[in-house]
Amino acid sequence: MSEQQITEKGYAHPEALVTTDWVAEHLSDESIRIVESDEDVLLYEIEHIPNSVKIDWVEDLNDPLMRDYLDPEKFARLMGEKGIGPDTTVVFYGDKNNWWATYALWVFQLFGHENVKVMDGGRIKWEAEGREMNQDVPSFPSVDYPVPARDDSAIRAFREDVEDHLQANGQLVDVRSPGEYSGELLHMPDYPQEGAMRGGHIPTAANVPWARAVREDATFKSADELRGIYEGEAGLTEGAEVIAYCRIGERSSHTWFVLKYLLGYDNVRNYDGSWTEWGNLVRAPIER
Repeated sequence: MSEQQITEKGYAHPEALVTTDWVAEHLSDESIRIVESDEDVLLYEIEHIPNSVKIDWVEDLNDPLMRDYLDPEKFARLMGEKGIGPDTTVVFYGDKNNWWATYALWVFQLFGHENVKVMDGGRIKWEAEGREMNQDVPSFPSVDYPVPARDDSAIRAFREDVEDHLQANGQLVDVRSPGEYSGELLHMPDYPQEGAMRGGHIPTAANVPWARAVREDATFKSADELRGIYEGEAGLTEGAEVIAYCRIGERSSHTWFVLKYLLGYDNVRNYDGSWTEWGNLVRAPIER
């Protein structure tokens, strides 16, 4: 029944999602590691899914000095500490519609860890169903994770890639709020307005706020509903190269997951420099 709920939504890669029922049935499976990654980095300490481990998007995934991600050696060490081997199935979940769970999954993909899934509905759905949560921090035997070769080229776009994309009339999707897209805001609504010198959007980018991809219960909308939004409204086409961006790349990782796994886009990249970089570039083209 759990698998059927996902399959019925018509996704290109239904194996990328699992239900809360599926997770509840696999909490003690040694070949699976449940990973929580939240915007609110203190939520895990309050309570979490039993036997799950925490990946802190600030402390664990980012380089402490350079604006970049951790290097391959640190990634291998992090995996070993969390009891994650190269063949371990990693199931991500988190707060706010799995916003940061998909961000963590995207970073894992940079290092070639392909066996990844998302728990549809995240913390919101798990809590709404009254499922068990606790404060116990599990301890797993350390794993020898081979140092991977990080490859950014397939799923990550840099500033120069976006510039080339514009020259080639490539498709762009800005997943920020309408206020940020129009230039009225320099940050998300209800957050401090900081981070960029100029407001607006990259020329030709369509605006599809990232959370439109989910329903009220935080589960993803069906493939038909998603196509209606991204293709019918925004004009994206499956075979084209698409670059998604937001402010620092975390909301756009959610849209990247939707386009790549749920709709089957083979050529979609996440521009994690996003508006914090583009809005501060001298002479970068901007539309409002």
